[in-house]
Formats: sequence, C-alpha cells, structure tokens
Amino acid sequence: MSAMEVGKKLVAYLEANEERKAIEELYADDAVSIEAMEKNPGQGRETKGKDAILAASDWFFENMEVHDGGVEGPYPFEDEFIVPMWIDLTPKNGARMKMHEAARYKVKDGKISEVRFYYDTDC
Repeated sequence: MSAMEVGKKLVAYLEANEERKAIEELYADDAVSIEAMEKNPGQGRETKGKDAILAASDWFFENMEVHDGGVEGPYPFEDEFIVPMWIDLTPKNGARMKMHEAARYKVKDGKISEVRFYYDTDC
C-alpha cells in the first residue's frame, strides 16, 4: 500500500474509534512511536515494536476518559503523511483537558514504520 492508502485506512479506523485495530493491521512489527516528551519520567520518548505500542495504547484508553475527539487528513508527502487530531479527555485522578496534536507517519513496505507526535509540551 502507498502512504496515502495507509493514511486513509488509519484515519477511517481512528474516526471509528478503532485505534487498536489500526495498530494491529497497519503498523510494522518493528514500528517505533516517538513522543514530543516523556509520558512518564524515566520511560523515555520512544516505544519500540508493535506489541509495545499496543500496550501503550491500551494503557492510555484504560487510564483516560475520552469525551470527544477528531482527526483530519491524511496529508501525504512521498512515503509519509500527517494526521492532525484533537482529543477532549479526563485522566483518571486528573482535570479535564483538550489536546491538539499532529502525527507524522512514515510508511515502509506498506506498513507504518514510524510515528512522531507533535504537541504543546507545556500541558
């Protein structure tokens, strides 16, 4: 699949709230996810491998109450595409917040090989 085809499938899954299915189907086994900042002190910014990315996604949805969200795109460029997104959520034991971010996905051999998340790190 081309980057645009992968991007369209990803956006369709995200719009349907099927994040786990998107990772299972569209990510390479050795994919890397890179955050703009450490989510938890000492854990670094990179998550390596599809299984670890799935576990991080599961943790997020188990520990956040998602009220609303949305995505745009994909906006392709060669073997990459960008998906702007926003989410309205409340962390368990935290205050409700809205986040806007963009994710840049790299595609290799028809699978997502890398994703980088861009967002305000002053949250």
